[in-house]
Formats: sequence, structure tokens, C-alpha cells
Amino acid sequence: MKAHAIPNLITPGIIAGELGQPLHRVLNVLRTRTHILPTARAGTLRLYGRHAVAMVRHELNAIDARRARLESGL
Repeated sequence: MKAHAIPNLITPGIIAGELGQPLHRVLNVLRTRTHILPTARAGTLRLYGRHAVAMVRHELNAIDARRARLESGL
């Protein structure tokens, strides 16, 4: 019988720590980007996979780029 691998799932707080971002920014991205879905739930806790971390990183970079463009007056 094969043993099933336990997936490495992480919380929004761990995502924030890995990306070096405040938790409120990560939670805002997860709340407003409906394409980033939790991989699993444990009660009310949402758990995300590695792909979600990449998507959150991308969204935060896009937000920062838009903000920089607006501040530079372009």
C-alpha cells in the first residue's frame, strides 16, 4: 500500500512572512482576487499551496508598480 504525501499547505500569515509583507496586504489580496482560492480548509482556517504564494507575490508586485507609476505622475 502506498503512503500518501502530506501536502505543504500554509496560512496567510506564513505567506506574509515569506513575502516580507504586512499581513493586512496579503489578506486584502486574498479577499479581492477571486482567482486565488484556498487549497484546503481546516474549520475556518484557509490553507494555501505554493502556487497561491506565487500569485499573491505577483498581485502585490502589480499593486506596487501601479502605485509607483501614479506617484511618478505618468
